[in-house]
Amino acid sequence: MLIELKDVIKRYGEGSLAVTALADIQLLIDHGEFVVVLGPSGSGKTTLLNVVGALDSASDGAVRVNSVDITAASRRELFGFRAHTVSFIFQSFNLFPGLTAAENVQFGVDASGSDADPADVLDSVGLGGKGDRFPHELSGGEQQRVAIARALATRNPILLCDEPTGELDFRTGVQILELLQEQARSGRAVLVVTHNREISRMADRVVELSSGRIVSDGPPRGGRAAVTDLNW
Repeated sequence: MLIELKDVIKRYGEGSLAVTALADIQLLIDHGEFVVVLGPSGSGKTTLLNVVGALDSASDGAVRVNSVDITAASRRELFGFRAHTVSFIFQSFNLFPGLTAAENVQFGVDASGSDADPADVLDSVGLGGKGDRFPHELSGGEQQRVAIARALATRNPILLCDEPTGELDFRTGVQILELLQEQARSGRAVLVVTHNREISRMADRVVELSSGRIVSDGPPRGGRAAVTDLNW
């Protein structure tokens, strides 16, 4: 399995003030799977994503990603892991304000060592011709597409997406979801965290969280839908 979580617990704080964000998480995800992690605000979705991507560490349990035990990895090993194994699409974009759109994408290329062409990747997310624009010259939706392009350009085997359509209009959101689905079909594991149940209809699997626990894990209710059949 590409991603393996066993008995994972994540706590914040100590003693009587401790808050359990994740409890007894058991999760296996393989190459080529499109998985939607669904749940309301505060259910532990983003924490789960951060633990898989080594932006946060588990308080207990085992986390293996791409054959790397990230619970026992050194800081240097984790640096290489983040550069070459996982790519994040953040809800808050996290673009470099002093770099153009193309330069932001080039940063992902350089960090991962991929051979992607930033212009081609920007064109694939509908931003052809806007590579010379700085983030402040782009709309929120356009900035989100630059962030997505930067993640796609790494060609890392795992894409971790935190509300990737949150700032996009419906038409552009469908385009991005189609791109992410294509990435899964090419062999990448794609995890999309969202509170939007409609998006879960297109997934291979839907993992539902409630109060830090997985309450269901399986195919979408009613069967899998095409991206073009979604509506929100």
